[in-house]
Amino acid sequence: MINRSAKFAIGQLVKHRIFPFRGVIFDVDPTFNNTEEWWQSIPEDIRPRKDQPFYHLLAENEESSYVAYVSEQNLLPDETGMPVGHPQAALIFEGFEDGHYRTRNQARH
Repeated sequence: MINRSAKFAIGQLVKHRIFPFRGVIFDVDPTFNNTEEWWQSIPEDIRPRKDQPFYHLLAENEESSYVAYVSEQNLLPDETGMPVGHPQAALIFEGFEDGHYRTRNQARH
């Protein structure tokens, strides 16, 4: 397994590179940390490698809000600058400034 740094940060807005959803990152696993059954449920032609960071997102699409677990290779920065409408965002984050969420324990600059 390759040990590497995460490309995205907690509080950052991202979008999926294949599927039509976006979200805010609230946690990061340095490598895959879910069940083998979950990983096998992903179609083989788009199944991500396990040796990369995986991100927990408060995600949303046009129909709903949910929690997603996404590999780094499948994420892109979300450049909309718009906050997510996920109902749990206010529980984890304190504010939204300059296109980025601030965690409750993060000092203001």
